[in-house]
Amino acid sequence: MWVFYALVSALFAALTAIFGKIGLKEIDSTLATTVRSFIMAGFLGITAIALKKFQGFSLDSFTNKEWLFVVLSGVAGALSWLFYFYALKSGSALGVSVVDRLSIIFVFVLAVMFLGESFTMPKVLGVILIAIGAFLTTMK
Repeated sequence: MWVFYALVSALFAALTAIFGKIGLKEIDSTLATTVRSFIMAGFLGITAIALKKFQGFSLDSFTNKEWLFVVLSGVAGALSWLFYFYALKSGSALGVSVVDRLSIIFVFVLAVMFLGESFTMPKVLGVILIAIGAFLTTMK
């Protein structure tokens, strides 16, 4: 089931690039990212309430470690969006999106280092092919 969810995520990531590029024509990328984050927070808040995800929730529901990593993930995501929209403002939607997806390489390395995920030759080959694909896609 995770593959389905990942494919739906990829579709919405593609729409983010297309809608973002169109919307950035006349406005500042940082402002657009900020407005986007408020819209996302509102949408996710309504979704969580509708799905009753706050039932039984308190600030103690998360451990200190969980809070730390949720906050760090939020900051990393915000920085990613800021730089993504900044790049999208001046670059092509395809080029920016392809280079952004090189995050897969960083995820691979960091997951092996910090999460103990397996380092196998098929995975290394896949990461190399992604890098080659990104390079070929961004060539003029």
